[in-house]
Amino acid sequence: MSTATRLTDLQRALEARLVPLAWANLVANIGIVVTGGAVRLTGSGLGCPTWPKCTEESYTTHPALGINGVIEFGNRLLTYVLLAIALAFVVAVWQRAGRVRTLGLVILAGIPAQAIVGGITVLTDLNPWVVAGHLLVSMAMVGVCVWVLDDLTGPARGAASGVVRRLAWATFAVGWVVLWLGTVVTGSGPHSGDLESRRTGLDPEVVSHVHGISVGVLVVLTLSLLLAARRRHDRWVATFAAALLGVELAQGLLGYVQFFTDLPEILVGLHMLGAALVAAGLARVVVTTRPR
Repeated sequence: MSTATRLTDLQRALEARLVPLAWANLVANIGIVVTGGAVRLTGSGLGCPTWPKCTEESYTTHPALGINGVIEFGNRLLTYVLLAIALAFVVAVWQRAGRVRTLGLVILAGIPAQAIVGGITVLTDLNPWVVAGHLLVSMAMVGVCVWVLDDLTGPARGAASGVVRRLAWATFAVGWVVLWLGTVVTGSGPHSGDLESRRTGLDPEVVSHVHGISVGVLVVLTLSLLLAARRRHDRWVATFAAALLGVELAQGLLGYVQFFTDLPEILVGLHMLGAALVAAGLARVVVTTRPR
């Protein structure tokens, strides 16, 4: 069997698994947010003190680096899992012209770009503003994965009404402000990723209150979107707006509980998972306003 034939067979086999690969892209990109949070919450942000190598002498961790080195190196290895999934997806959609292939290439290109940003966070000793950018790029990748899934499996629908579209985009914009302020709160608090890394210098309590206010605005906007979509019979926008509202309310409750219980690591980790789900929900609502 020739190499060309083998490649064609591989492409066909992957194409038959296109939707599972699209879901795997989404799950993996949400998963890397959670594992990245685990790196920070265990103080392992500099478990590998340099980049792209783990140490000056080796690309792999060393026993002297202890459990922190294992955790940070393990998170780096997960990048290759994401890369393999994204590459398999691109191979599966390569024969398709149009948006899905383009979005697949965006996801594939975003993974090494994220690795570079992650490297910069290490080389800058976990500068909180760089770390914030690292997380937000992951959130954007989650949104692109949701867009892919809509193109492949989303429900048939017409374009949403003008009011609903404007509310959806306003919700999306405020949601991203909320996500950014969440990174500022984290960058000002105790979970820096390493005892030696610097903080933003902002008062954690003040930025937490500002973040909480922004969440309230987001909830009001999402509720307004839900009501407007129902009133104008935009069924699918209403469905996904309701799901997003549920995630936001759970996130808000979790945020208050962790604030008043001195930020236990397990709750902060769950809050990061919730943030990734919010990013997915924001993207889901916006793409659903488009006809399909």
